[in-house]
Amino acid sequence: MGYAEVSVNSPIARRQSFSYAIPPGLTVSIGQAVLVPFGAKVLQGIVIELTEVPAVAETREISGVIDIKPLLTPIQIDWARWLSEYYLAPLWDAVALMLPPGFERRVLTFFTSAPDKTYDADTLPPDQLAVLTALGKNGKVGLKELGKQLGQRRTQAATNQLVNRFLLVRSYEFEPVRVKPKLVSYINLLVSPVQALAEAEIFRKKRSVRPAGLLELLAGDNRPLKLVEVKKKTGMTAPALKKLAERKLVEIKQKETWREPLSGRQMVLSLPLALTPGQQSVLDTVKTGIQAGQPSVFLLHGVTGSGKTEIYLQALAEAVKQGKRGIMLVPEISLTPQTIERFTARFPERVAVLHSHLSLGEQFDEWQRIRNGEFDVVIGPRSALFAPQPDLGLIVIDEEHEWNYKQSENSPRYHTRTAAIRLGELTGATVVLGSATPDVESYYRALSGDYKLLELPERVTPVAGTPLPEVEIVDLKQELLSGNRSIFSRSLAQKTGEAVSSGEQVMFLLNRRGGATFVQCRRCGFVMRCRRCDISLTYHTDENSLVCHQCNRRTAVPAVCPRCASRRIKFVGIGTQKLEQAAKEAFPEAKLLRWDSDVIRGKHTNEEILETFRSHQADILIGTQMIAKGLDLPLVTLVGVINADTSLNLPDFRAGERTFQLLSQVAGRAGRGLRGGRVVIQTYEPENYAVKAAARHDYASFYENEMAYRRQLYNPPFSRLISLVFTHINEIRCREEAEKMKKVLEAARDTRGIADIYFIGPAPAFMHRLRGRYRWQIIIRGYNPTQFLTPIDIPRGWTVDVDPVGL
Repeated sequence: MGYAEVSVNSPIARRQSFSYAIPPGLTVSIGQAVLVPFGAKVLQGIVIELTEVPAVAETREISGVIDIKPLLTPIQIDWARWLSEYYLAPLWDAVALMLPPGFERRVLTFFTSAPDKTYDADTLPPDQLAVLTALGKNGKVGLKELGKQLGQRRTQAATNQLVNRFLLVRSYEFEPVRVKPKLVSYINLLVSPVQALAEAEIFRKKRSVRPAGLLELLAGDNRPLKLVEVKKKTGMTAPALKKLAERKLVEIKQKETWREPLSGRQMVLSLPLALTPGQQSVLDTVKTGIQAGQPSVFLLHGVTGSGKTEIYLQALAEAVKQGKRGIMLVPEISLTPQTIERFTARFPERVAVLHSHLSLGEQFDEWQRIRNGEFDVVIGPRSALFAPQPDLGLIVIDEEHEWNYKQSENSPRYHTRTAAIRLGELTGATVVLGSATPDVESYYRALSGDYKLLELPERVTPVAGTPLPEVEIVDLKQELLSGNRSIFSRSLAQKTGEAVSSGEQVMFLLNRRGGATFVQCRRCGFVMRCRRCDISLTYHTDENSLVCHQCNRRTAVPAVCPRCASRRIKFVGIGTQKLEQAAKEAFPEAKLLRWDSDVIRGKHTNEEILETFRSHQADILIGTQMIAKGLDLPLVTLVGVINADTSLNLPDFRAGERTFQLLSQVAGRAGRGLRGGRVVIQTYEPENYAVKAAARHDYASFYENEMAYRRQLYNPPFSRLISLVFTHINEIRCREEAEKMKKVLEAARDTRGIADIYFIGPAPAFMHRLRGRYRWQIIIRGYNPTQFLTPIDIPRGWTVDVDPVGL
């Protein structure tokens, strides 16, 4: 008898894997999905290793297999183990990243009446009686349904007591399958076309027009037709079809059909563009890496408009030539339409797309087709990295500096760049990191020799050598002193009017949603705050309501102050909605378009907004940071940054870097056409090093200043960080647990004699209360904090974030 190490789908399975015996007659493979007993339940699992000897003395047998074909390859299993170890996450969480969409199924708890058991209703406590009453006629009720009636704690207590008294029987079932292959019914002719026409004539003599029309339709087309289309054309009913099938004239069969997210798109084929000498040199270097078939990492530092995408396209063509495939990652779903357009034009019908805005069925089908090797390239945001792309030869991470590449919400809290480089090492794939403003840690590694640095210092579109746009910094303090209280400085207002009147397009960036940042009483100073998150509520003009941007809680705007009953309610600050209103008043002749997360309503909204603006159905595009990333809009000649300081003064050591990157990226949207471009940056801190460097398009000076600060404070890349955050509904308990953990960490450091480990905190997190739970955090800083933290048992309630991108 052999044994298997299985990663189990359970939140309480904190161990990395569990040993199970393989029963006689059952064959399992590494990467195969199986069913295993776990306590009183049967759960999903993935086989991660086959052994001759179990890791524990007593084992239970695998219950069965879910799919005959392994879902994961040995390389994916090794990758999942690495992700689990590096990010200190449960193994199942890492495995789940690579499983087909909709695979995971929760186990639901049900209760049924115990047979032949009677009870006296008068002697039962109210909660127990309520549970038995809820069984109803079916004699069965789910734990979730009971929880809605009684509350979770009362339900748990009552059901446990009833089970112990043998009045209830507890059972478990998998939740229904969330997604299945799409089956389409086709109707097929079982007789020859000549015989079908003869039968049709008989039906017509009997005045059975619909059966006759169906047989004539099938005889004329001579191929299976979709049942839905047949019913529309002939008006056939189900009983009539059944009669034709009983007479062996037709048959109805179901055929599996792919749900294709790119179906119906109009594609215009494109040929590879001629490259400049600089581009050709970069491409030749990347090609050499692909041809070698050995892991290699390139950092492509190219200014906006330098032709990085064309290099990606031609590098992928080289990978395909070598019999390999690629993955193309973008930081935002909003960027996928433009990227898909360019790649499908070069690789028609060989491009897959994966992102969360697709339906679950579309994601499922794309995943299956990718595994079957039907696509040359997979395009999507960070989750697309885990697509089962076979024969992987190239991974491209465009805008590699973007913090959206960090998974911060769920375990494992991976960084796409780090995970991609490890995948490249396991598969021998080439990894290309592209950006006009590289992450300073990436640039540091490139200068240190860990990555190969490639540079494109000049624009190539539309004419080689086109200069980067001129940037003007406007001091908003001086604007106020001169009497200008408008959102728009005099310079930006004048340049916007000129651009619109000349038939050009303008972009306004304000990285803040809503109409007003907060609502305040002018009499007592009271600010409306979220009761669950303890942050100020943002006023949204479109809804005329106050919205929490953390938990999405909505509330009406108060007519009077809740504290002092004053009616002097003041709306403070601006967001994109208020900016839109101000732009309508300042530029009445211009057509406006807003692009932020508040206007995204469906999976095609991003594409529709982009196409509307690109086709010049709008003159001014107003948006948050999503409009700064990678868009190629040749008619945009002016970009206005309404307030460059929104991210500059956050309590985070990366605030300066993020500000520089955002300003540089949005400035790069201007002047990509023949008319050139201008940028106006409005700020209250015109002397800040990040703002000045962005205005000069001077990455080198920014990097030098930034690294001096990082080195002085021993921040990454000169160290690594781990963020530990404890959450609890009770603030005192939250603080006490944080202080207790600090003592555990200090004792572990002192006992093991590790000098290069430092702790910041415990202290309240920046978002001290979120969704009703208080948050305290401890930052671990050192050369290798993961190695330090690995042997320490982290209690429940703690979130571990290795290499956090924000503090």
